[in-house]
Amino acid sequence: MTILLLGSGGREHAFAWKMTQSPLCEKLFVVPGNAGTAAIAENVAISATDFEAVKALVLKENISLVVVGPEDPLVKGIYDYFKNDESLKHIPVIGPSKLGAQLEGSKEFAKEFLMKHNIPTAAYDSFTAETVEQGCEFLETLQPPYVLKADGLAAGKGVLIIQDLEEAKTELRNMLVHAKFGTASSKVVIEEFLDGIELSCFVLTDGKSYKILPTAKDYKRIGEGDTGLNTGGMGAVSPVPYVDAVLMEKIETRIVKPTIEGFQKDGIEYKGFVFIGLINVKNEPIVIEYNVRMGDPETEVVVPRLKSDLVELFLSVADQKLGDFNLEVDPRSATTVMVVSGGYPEEFEKGKVITGLENIQDSIVFHAGTKLDGENVVTNGGRVIAVTSYGDNFQEAIKKSYQNIDKLSFDKMYFRKDIGFDLI
Repeated sequence: MTILLLGSGGREHAFAWKMTQSPLCEKLFVVPGNAGTAAIAENVAISATDFEAVKALVLKENISLVVVGPEDPLVKGIYDYFKNDESLKHIPVIGPSKLGAQLEGSKEFAKEFLMKHNIPTAAYDSFTAETVEQGCEFLETLQPPYVLKADGLAAGKGVLIIQDLEEAKTELRNMLVHAKFGTASSKVVIEEFLDGIELSCFVLTDGKSYKILPTAKDYKRIGEGDTGLNTGGMGAVSPVPYVDAVLMEKIETRIVKPTIEGFQKDGIEYKGFVFIGLINVKNEPIVIEYNVRMGDPETEVVVPRLKSDLVELFLSVADQKLGDFNLEVDPRSATTVMVVSGGYPEEFEKGKVITGLENIQDSIVFHAGTKLDGENVVTNGGRVIAVTSYGDNFQEAIKKSYQNIDKLSFDKMYFRKDIGFDLI
């Protein structure tokens, strides 16, 4: 079959890497892709949110499955676009409906869903520019630190955690009145702070059944010791060593099951990934957020641990036969370290030539922000390359990743040297 994958990051390269191993995948197109996907599939230089251009490609190339990587096309309704088009409706899209995608598209929608279905989450309220002063009063009722979340999509950077009350009030005004995150912060959710260890739970659902994928933990801050600004993610570890059977059972019964049942009760069409951001507070799992796609860089450690055929897995979702699918997982640990452009997540330069890729051994290189410039692979984003390795434990795996990163070079290259530091 011919498959279309939407997206251009490390997550999409990991999907492409795994799908092209399937005997079912005759040809893979990636929109728009990167230098890594160009080596194993055919990139098409159109936007993943240009649905008309995507439709033209699907019909021209006789594509029979569409896999959506990032959140933007999902929030904009690509699932519904295909479903409501006579010439496209027979083609399965792996990803939720526009309504389901609101779980990530609107923090307020997600909190209301959690409360409605009695899924454990932090206390909250939401505010707009008109109610900014009430928001400031609400902050006064909470204990520091204060959590401010832009309601809309802000590329993983719309959450602020602030210790000082006056600074929190100033930032609330910046978000609501001065549009710090553009339209994403026209509404802001203020949430009580939960103190614990974060982890990610990944679920794949066909709307009826679900499979829980390997756990992973990512590292969001730019600086070592989890300091500095939030990024899209600087590295990840799978499985999470401290997640035992007791905690997993709590996550499944209190969070995963009621989430999938909530979709059914609310009439939400959902055939795709549910990424549940959790915090473990005294061994009690509490939901911080939902995302409606796989995480990045978590995909770069979760997908390499799947022994099952990924295309078969996606087809079982499309056919609502996921309950019968036998998901096999590699027992080894996997780790990934993200190599980024100097200055990221703020101002950074693109177009830097990357050398040493051919010297990588015993690790998998997933391209994120790269593109081809003639014969050269050059930087084309903040997060440039993820180096993933296997090991009998995460320490062994991470050591391999760092040994291979030493072989890479580009101007102003940066990476965190302490991924997994808090798990030892």
